Amino acid sequence: MTAQTVTTKTLPPKTPTEQTGARTDEAASLIGDARERIDALDDRIIGLIQERMAISAVIQEARISSGGRRVNLAREMDVLAHYRDALGKPGTALAMTMLELCRGRV
Repeated sequence: MTAQTVTTKTLPPKTPTEQTGARTDEAASLIGDARERIDALDDRIIGLIQERMAISAVIQEARISSGGRRVNLAREMDVLAHYRDALGKPGTALAMTMLELCRGRV
């Protein structure tokens, strides 16, 4: 067998309106700026979740070291209710994902 050479075409960069789906340059600019803010918020949210994971690990270690269970289901139900009350039904799914990320890291 011989190695095949794969050539890739470099596509021209998309215009701001193509990147955003906007129909005007003004809308494309607004969308671009808003997306930058969302990206910054996402970075902060990820950092906060990582911080929560670290704190959860400390709590789990203390609970296990004292003879308790790794997970406190009553506390998790409180967290689920808090997110549901604040964000509606999708908040429950978000909280479940967050709790899953924070479990069992000890």
